[in-house]
Amino acid sequence: MPNVLIMGGRAPAALDHARRFSQQGWAAYIADSVPCRLSGWSSAVKASIQLAAPSQHPQAFIDDLNRTIARYQIDLLMPTCEEVFFLSRYRKYLPASVRVLVDDFDKLRTLHSKWHFLKLAEQYGGNPPLSRLVSSVNEARAWAGNTPLVLKPEYSRFGVHVRLYPQGMPHNLAPLGQQGAWVAQHFKPGRELCSYSVADQGRLLAHVVYEPKHRLGKSSSFYFAPYDAPLIREFVAKLVAAINYTGQISFDWIESQGGIPSVIECNPRAVSGVHLFGMQDALPAALAGQLDDCVQPSAATPRMLAAIMLSAGLIQSMREREFRAWWADYKAAGEVIGVAQDRLPLLGALADMSSFALMAWQQKCSMREAATRDIEWDGQELAEP
Repeated sequence: MPNVLIMGGRAPAALDHARRFSQQGWAAYIADSVPCRLSGWSSAVKASIQLAAPSQHPQAFIDDLNRTIARYQIDLLMPTCEEVFFLSRYRKYLPASVRVLVDDFDKLRTLHSKWHFLKLAEQYGGNPPLSRLVSSVNEARAWAGNTPLVLKPEYSRFGVHVRLYPQGMPHNLAPLGQQGAWVAQHFKPGRELCSYSVADQGRLLAHVVYEPKHRLGKSSSFYFAPYDAPLIREFVAKLVAAINYTGQISFDWIESQGGIPSVIECNPRAVSGVHLFGMQDALPAALAGQLDDCVQPSAATPRMLAAIMLSAGLIQSMREREFRAWWADYKAAGEVIGVAQDRLPLLGALADMSSFALMAWQQKCSMREAATRDIEWDGQELAEP
C-alpha cells in the first residue's frame, strides 16, 4: 500500500484529498503547523502530524518532515495551501526518493505574483485585463482615470485588501496599505469562475472549472458549481506545457457575456475544485503522475460547505430576497465535510475554529490571519535554513 502525506490539513481540500486517496488504496497521513482536526479526525486518515511553522522555523520544519517521511515511509508528499512555497524552497533537504509535488521555486514565484503572472498569461492567450504595477492611489488614478478599477497587493490571498471600484475610483481614497507593490487592473464585469488542475512535467492530468456561486461577502466561496469552459482548459493545457509545470495549479477568471474568459490571477496550489471530483475519480493517480490522460469529475454535482450554507448563506439569501434560489442550490449540492460514515470532521472544524479564535486573541489579529500567518509567503526571499 503506498503512503501519501498531505500537508495543509487545516483546509477542507486536504480532507477531500485524504478521503479519495484512502478510498483508492493509499494510506493517507495529514500534517500541518496549526490545529487540523478538520482533517485529522477523519476515519480516512491514519495519523495526524504536527509540524513546525515553516515561515518562522524552517530548519525545524525540514527536520519534522524528514522524521515523518522516514517513520511512515512516505511515497508522495503533497501540499495543499501556501506551504507549497516553503516546500519548494527547501525541497533539496528532503529525500530524493520521495515524490514531492512542487515545482521550481522561481517558477512558483512568477505564478504567485499578481503582476508577473499577467505577463505570462498574455503570452499564452489568457486574455488578462489591462493592468499596471503602482505604489500609490495617485499613481493608480493617473493611469486609470475614470475607468472602473481593481486595486490589490501583488501578493495576497482570499481577496484580502482587494479594492473594487466598478464605477471608477472615488475621491478621498485611503492610501494603499503596507503590503508592498500593488496591481491596478481594469475592472471586468462578468461571471466569476475558478479552475483547478494537476500537471506533471507539462502534461495536464486533471482539470475542472467551477463557479463560486455563494461567497462570504467578497471573500472565500462555500458553494462550488461545476461549469463547462473549454477555452479555460485550452489555456491551462497550453500554459502548463509551455512552462513544463508539475503540481497543482489554480486560476481565477471572469467570463464575459460573450463567453470569453479572462484570467485574473494564479494560485499554484489546491483550491475548492478538488471537491468536485468523485471518490473513485482518478485524481490520486494524477497527483502521483501515473495517468496518461486528463481526468475530469465524473458527475456534475455541486458541492458545498453545508454548515456555512445553512448559516451565513441562508442569512445572506434572506437579506437579498433570494431564498428560492438559495433553497434550489442547497438541495442540488453535496456536503464536503460531514459525509456519511465520517462525521467527526464537523466537530474537528469547530475545534479548529475555537483554536484559531484563541490564537487571534493571543496574537491580536483576525482569525483569518491567525489561521494562515504561519504559511503566508508574500514574495520575500527565503533564506537557507
